[in-house]
Amino acid sequence: MNITLSKNDEVVMKLLHYFITIQGYNPVVLHGAKDEIWLEKSDADYKIVRIVSNYIHNDEQLDFDIFRTKQILKKIKLKMFTFKMEALSIFVNLGDSVNISEKDYNNIKCASVKEIKDLSKYSFIINKFPNILEVENSNEEGLALFIKLTDDINKKNFEETKKAEDVFSKKTPVMTYIFMAICFILFVLCAISSNNFIDLNPNVLYDYGALVNFDSMGNNYVELYRLVTSIFLHGGLLHLICNMYSLYIIGPQLESFFGKVKYTIIFIGSGIIGNLLSMAFLQDTYVSVGASGAIFGLLGALLYFGYHYRVYLSGVIKSQIIPLIILNLIIGFVATSINNLAHIGGLIGGVLVSMAVGVKYKSNKSDIINGIIMTLIFVGFLIYMIFFR
Repeated sequence: MNITLSKNDEVVMKLLHYFITIQGYNPVVLHGAKDEIWLEKSDADYKIVRIVSNYIHNDEQLDFDIFRTKQILKKIKLKMFTFKMEALSIFVNLGDSVNISEKDYNNIKCASVKEIKDLSKYSFIINKFPNILEVENSNEEGLALFIKLTDDINKKNFEETKKAEDVFSKKTPVMTYIFMAICFILFVLCAISSNNFIDLNPNVLYDYGALVNFDSMGNNYVELYRLVTSIFLHGGLLHLICNMYSLYIIGPQLESFFGKVKYTIIFIGSGIIGNLLSMAFLQDTYVSVGASGAIFGLLGALLYFGYHYRVYLSGVIKSQIIPLIILNLIIGFVATSINNLAHIGGLIGGVLVSMAVGVKYKSNKSDIINGIIMTLIFVGFLIYMIFFR
């Protein structure tokens, strides 16, 4: 059986092969999009590449196409949690009377391509994709070319699917259970010492490692262990139940996504950062305890993870996680007994520490280095505010 590809089809197949298998772009599913293929890559200069095979015969039709593209990009921006997005539209079937070089589409770059070599006319493409012209060197034609390109694309998609299965597969949340066990054990010990299981004695909590401001530590650097121990202490039974329920709901997912080591670093690190922010700006001398700062850190980590895997989690992030964060922060501002600074610090810490440890299959070395630097800068600022202001 002979399969003959038109020149336009051949150009589309080669471009798809290049952007998916070599540049690592992923297809975007759009309902109603006809004769056009959308690809996305969050860390690329052009986050969206659009390959259009629909015949456009005049300037008015092109202007309408660009207008429709901008409307779709607005929706994609919300999905990708970004305010600015550079897009590249490559037209393979543009009428001869249409001149795109005289038009300015702001953040949308447009190119008209009849053959792959036509890409050389566009510096904004060659500068970003210097090896793109090499796709013209394929010796296959017709069915052989079709099979080669589709096999490579399918192989790439299969690899991405296997990676997603590895990340999202259910795993036993060992560290989450350990953290919960520590919290329960310390609560029982503190409750016995307080002779009260409902509201624990602040002096007992202090003895077990509750957080206070640095002045109340007597400027004793040895007592900075309280930055960690206070994460696992709770002031009463209701406090414990609320935090452990939240940890039980959120923790297993994050531990599965990041792995035990990274998850532990995020939990402890964001808890410490939340406590540091609390120490830096709370002037009153009072006991502060609870895992909620670290739990907010897990929510921050989920936001960062969801950004990288937004194809799977964008709906959950927008409809559940963000409203949950906002609601809990509002409650924290209203209720005087809640240390909302620890929540805010934990949330920020969760994002920063997640950047520093990286997201599997998504974060590159540069992302991790930037995360480490940003985390150190923020922690350094808090240390300065506590000890040197």
